[in-house]
Amino acid sequence: MRIDDMKNPNDPEFFKLLTGSFKRLLGRPLVEKERGPEWLYGDAPSVILAHNADADPVFVYGNVAAQKLFGYSWNEVRILNSRLSAGPAERGERQRLLDAVSENGFIQNYRGLRVRKDGSKFWMEDGIVWQLRDEHGHDHGQAATFSKWTDV
Repeated sequence: MRIDDMKNPNDPEFFKLLTGSFKRLLGRPLVEKERGPEWLYGDAPSVILAHNADADPVFVYGNVAAQKLFGYSWNEVRILNSRLSAGPAERGERQRLLDAVSENGFIQNYRGLRVRKDGSKFWMEDGIVWQLRDEHGHDHGQAATFSKWTDV
């Protein structure tokens, strides 16, 4: 699967990668069994973001909750370098997080300062960041979810 080319936010193969990797790494489901890609994209109350495996990763997915919080449309989020979700002063800390996720598979209870399109900031609270690892052990990028944040 090449996640960089994903144009449909309800892509069933991406949904399988996103939810399957979460389940394999964390041992619990990301969504309830009856929930599908349409629910995750349009109705899930939690923010879900994913970026590809490039050296300077680009977001390939941001559900509606993520779009509302960060202030980007679907088309905008899909071309945004994910490092821009953190301010310049926070990018080193963000990179250390991503390196730890690469090494360990996932990180839970993450708190990090993030920036919206309009420049305002918020604290991402109780986040989970994980490798987008398929059933064959190949990594396709990383994903994050959180449902709590605090405006700065």
